[in-house]
Amino acid sequence: MSLADMDTERGFSGADSECPFSEVIELNVGGQVYVTRHITLVAVPDSLLWTMFSKKTPKDLARDNKGRYFLDRDGFLFRYILDYLRDLNLVLPDYFPEQSRLQREAEFFQLRDLSTRISPRVSKDNSISDDICQSETEEGALQCGIGSSSGMETLRMMSAMSSARSPSPESRKSGYITIGYRGSYSIGRDIQTDAKFRRVARITVCGKTSLAKEVFSDTLNESRDPDRPPERYTSRYYLKFNFLEQAFDKLTEVGFHMVACSSTGTCAYTNNDPNEDTIWTSYMEYVFCRD
Repeated sequence: MSLADMDTERGFSGADSECPFSEVIELNVGGQVYVTRHITLVAVPDSLLWTMFSKKTPKDLARDNKGRYFLDRDGFLFRYILDYLRDLNLVLPDYFPEQSRLQREAEFFQLRDLSTRISPRVSKDNSISDDICQSETEEGALQCGIGSSSGMETLRMMSAMSSARSPSPESRKSGYITIGYRGSYSIGRDIQTDAKFRRVARITVCGKTSLAKEVFSDTLNESRDPDRPPERYTSRYYLKFNFLEQAFDKLTEVGFHMVACSSTGTCAYTNNDPNEDTIWTSYMEYVFCRD
């Protein structure tokens, strides 16, 4: 029997014999299980959790198949909601990229004080609406009246802000980026036959996160190493395209130059049949530097 199933049998909490909820409560929040005290959930009057666990009864609330109270919200971020409810204090990690989403959760749970505390800390890097693209800039100017002097002035101001975001040559950080790729090719028994190259499977990026994002921007696939701090190194990024020349172009455009390269080749498959091709795999790395 789960803790939540004991609610109706016990029929009271240790603090209040009239409360239909048990003193210790199990929650399933978006698949994440939390165990907390009833008094913690009702710590903030008029909040959503206070309403659920003081104004309703256990049978009024949704449950999962194990009897735990179910909330269809972000299970990861709920830990910070719960931390806040314990002592009404907010403590976040030094590098926390989910501040805007946590504010949304605070608003959902009707924790107005928590939402207010988070709001000033939401930086532009965590706000989707702050990533202004060219079409959005033009649209904003049109709304102000593109044919008017005020509309043109708005467009110039937005362009200046966009330029300010782009690092100048003097402010660019020095560092190294390593580009690697693994490919395969086959060679026929006839030495006159051309090698048949196969498509490059993936181009990997190794280096400091801030440099990788500066160079490759939205073509950088971060799914294998999300939320990496800017000044930390990673070897798990890869690119969304499969052309080495395209990667080289991007590096050159922002001042990087190649300083070293290396390669290895291994016979992956061979056969005594003279009609069968020999398949080789290769791995190459290119090291780029910006002083």
